Amino acid sequence: MARANRRLTRDIRYGHYVDGPDPLAPPVDLTEALGAIGDDVMAGYSPEQALREFLRRGGRDLTGLDDLAQRVAEKRRDLARKHNLDGTLQEVKQLLDRAVLAERGQLARDTAMDDGDRALAEMQLDNLPASPAAAVSELGGYDWTSPAAREDFERIKDLLGREMLEQRFAGMKNALENATDADRAAITAMLDDLNELLAAHQRGDDTPEQFDDFMQKHGEFFPEGPESIDELLDALAQRAAAAQRMRNSMTPEQRAELDALAEQAFGSPDLMSSLGQLDDTLRQLRPGENWGGSERMDGEQGLGLGDGTGVFQDIADLDELAEQLAQSYSGSSIDDIDLDTLSKQLGSDAAVDARTLQQLEKALRDSGTVKRGSDGQLTMTPKAMRQLGKSLLRDVAQKLSGRQGQRDLRQAGAAGDRSGATREWAFGDTEPWDVTRTITNAVTRTAGEGGSTGSGVRIEVGDIEIQETEARTQAAVALLVDTSFSMAMDGRWVPMKRTALALHTLITSRFRGDDLQLIQFGRTASVMQIDELVGLDAQWEKGTNLHHALLLANRHFRKHPNAQPVLLIVTDGEPTSHLEPGGEVFFDYPPAPLTIAVAVRELDNSMRLGAHTTFFRLGDDRGLARFIDSMARRVGGSVVAPETDDLGAAVVGAYLGSRRGGGTSGDDWGGAAGLF
Repeated sequence: MARANRRLTRDIRYGHYVDGPDPLAPPVDLTEALGAIGDDVMAGYSPEQALREFLRRGGRDLTGLDDLAQRVAEKRRDLARKHNLDGTLQEVKQLLDRAVLAERGQLARDTAMDDGDRALAEMQLDNLPASPAAAVSELGGYDWTSPAAREDFERIKDLLGREMLEQRFAGMKNALENATDADRAAITAMLDDLNELLAAHQRGDDTPEQFDDFMQKHGEFFPEGPESIDELLDALAQRAAAAQRMRNSMTPEQRAELDALAEQAFGSPDLMSSLGQLDDTLRQLRPGENWGGSERMDGEQGLGLGDGTGVFQDIADLDELAEQLAQSYSGSSIDDIDLDTLSKQLGSDAAVDARTLQQLEKALRDSGTVKRGSDGQLTMTPKAMRQLGKSLLRDVAQKLSGRQGQRDLRQAGAAGDRSGATREWAFGDTEPWDVTRTITNAVTRTAGEGGSTGSGVRIEVGDIEIQETEARTQAAVALLVDTSFSMAMDGRWVPMKRTALALHTLITSRFRGDDLQLIQFGRTASVMQIDELVGLDAQWEKGTNLHHALLLANRHFRKHPNAQPVLLIVTDGEPTSHLEPGGEVFFDYPPAPLTIAVAVRELDNSMRLGAHTTFFRLGDDRGLARFIDSMARRVGGSVVAPETDDLGAAVVGAYLGSRRGGGTSGDDWGGAAGLF
């Protein structure tokens, strides 16, 4: 039994898993894709465009369509630069030269030969035309004295026959090397039956049984294994069209030489007659194939007719792959990419990359992060907005936790009385840990992973549970974001949206008792939902109406009289417009004194409502800095001048500090990093 088991073990072989997706492959990670798509949407792309752009670019460890397309283009360019199309002509010339040389040697050595016959033969050899086709034709009736020369000359006819067949049937050149008369007769019978089958199909009176009978008799000539006459037609027409494109790419002299040589194929014109009939039928049955194309081939490596046809088929495959990868035609889909052809042309690694992109797109749709609306266009779902917001919050957490000298000065339970319930810790939670539940989770996870707890237990983030608390003090938060011309022009558009989404996600997921209102202000101001703000196109109209934005913020505060007002203002310019009493918009630059006055008056109203105010000044304009500093001093507020990439961390930190009753000043985030 042991010997049998060893023998069985030696018989086991491992290879690539080919029956569908790899069951051991890790799941597709959507985090990077969703973040990139979200950024593009915020920059003004539609979700459909953003998804396509990500698939084109790829990710950190993900090859995109553009990279695959570049590899396709490079291979196509290499094929054209590497080869030329006179391989068959050169091979014929070499065989002809070798035959003539052997014959001359035999004539010189043959002392028994009549001098007159020798002189006549030498004169015929000396006066052969320069054209290989004409020389072969003239020597067709020559009486060879050298057996080696006669063999080389017969090989020319055999070579031409095999090359002509290889153009239409891949693999025929090698299969018919050293072919017998019986082999040639089998080819003739196959061509006759094939032409008869295609003629019947053209008339519309062929039957499946006729196709089955044909394949039973001649299936060895068709390694592709077509299962219907349409599949047979497709394979034949694609190769025949490639052969025609190769012919189109030749010089007129090359075409003339090959046409003349073709009559010598197998020493009979019958082969070319049958192949010509086949080509005519294929053209009529598959007119959509590319029969008229051509290619410049001026490399150093000569191609025979069969190999050249294969190269032109490869070029056709590469052209089709380039179109599939470009995804530029109407109704294009990433599922259009032919993975088998991609693997054949670029290798299995390219097919794996493309399959990963297909799986990523499918996972995005199946996960509910994007959906197709009634208009056929993709839209980001609320779930996608939440996931994107969580990702942005993680970025904020990393930035805030990297600040030095920040400590969490809160006392445990300050957010409210404990309710007795626990839940998994999430970003932004301020409640104390439930130590018992946390350690139990860590022990259970370690045991499940096959580890031992004898040397201690390592706690991971997913193990942590916190103690729920009762409702905390509410805050009414107004985030005012500048959407004027300069925000888009100076590259602050996307960071502004990322900031709004991060704050919205934090409040709606971890501070549900708070009420956030998003207010955009350009020439006028308006209240926006988060999805509206995220999808807002860049505004190219000049004007910064802080007055109108503060009016809306104060209306929000008055609707929540028992909540702590928190006013957060993100801007890169002084106020240049305001609302007139009749509702008209006044604009002037430089800022008019009246515009400044009404903005200051409305900011005073925010202070009287008890608002904790923080300005986030973007840019280095000194006039703006003086204006905002004076406004902040007037209402006891704070000013933060973050770099654009730090805007999200600055706003979230200010919000967390303000709702604890404190504020932020300069670079001090009041221990906000401790919340993460």
